[in-house]
Amino acid sequence: MQKIYPNAEAALEGVLFDGMTIAAGGFGLCGIPERLIDAIQSSGVKDLTIASNNAGIDNEGLGKLLRTRQVKKMISSYVGENKEFERQYLAKELEVEFCPQGTLAERMRAGGAGIPGFYTKTGYGTQVAEGKEVKSFDGEEYILERGIRADLSVIKGFKADESGNLIFRKTSRNFNLPAATCGKVCVAEVEEIVPVGSLDPDCIHLPSIYVNRLILGAPYDKKIEFRTVRERETA
Repeated sequence: MQKIYPNAEAALEGVLFDGMTIAAGGFGLCGIPERLIDAIQSSGVKDLTIASNNAGIDNEGLGKLLRTRQVKKMISSYVGENKEFERQYLAKELEVEFCPQGTLAERMRAGGAGIPGFYTKTGYGTQVAEGKEVKSFDGEEYILERGIRADLSVIKGFKADESGNLIFRKTSRNFNLPAATCGKVCVAEVEEIVPVGSLDPDCIHLPSIYVNRLILGAPYDKKIEFRTVRERETA
C-alpha cells in the first residue's frame, strides 16, 4: 500500500468533514503536526472536537484553528498561553473538557486498544469527577473515564521508513504515540523518510500498521513557547 503523499492537503483528502473528532499529537509547541494543522485550516472544515494536550498558543499550532473559529470543543489538559482560547471559553463560544494530563494520555491509549473505559483515582472529589460514575475498589474511590476514539489522528514524527514505521524524538513522543493509535485514520508528518530496512526494528516507537498516510514535512522552523535569556552582565 502506498502511504506517502506529496503534501498535507493530499494526505487529508477525503477524510475531513464538519463535526468530526480529531486527536492531535504534540506537547506545547514540541512535536505538533504543523503542516497538517495548516491544511485543516485551509480546508475550512468546522465544528471540530479536538483532543490534544493543549491548544497551542495564539496563531501557532492548534491556536490557528481557534483563531479561524473552526473548533467547537477542546479536550485538553493545559490551556495557558493562549489568549484567544481564554476569550472564547469565557465568552461561552468554546466548549472545553478539562482532563488531567495522564488521564488524557490513557484515554487515547485506551481508545486505541479497544478499551471503552477505565477507572482512575485521578480527579476524584474535584470538578473533573462531576457527572462521572464512581466505583469503590478496596476501600478507595475511583471515577470512570471513557476511552477516546477519534475520526482522525494527526501526528508528527522524527523519522519514518517508506512503509510508515515511525520514530519520535524526545518530548514529542509523549502524546503523539497514544494520539496515533486512537484514530480511525492516522496521518503522520515527519522530518525524514528513509528506505524500508534502514531503521533498527528495536527502535521503532509506532509500527506502520497504525499509520495510514505519511508526508515529508521538512524543513521545520523549531519554535518555542517562551524565550528566556540571562541578563547581560555589565562590564
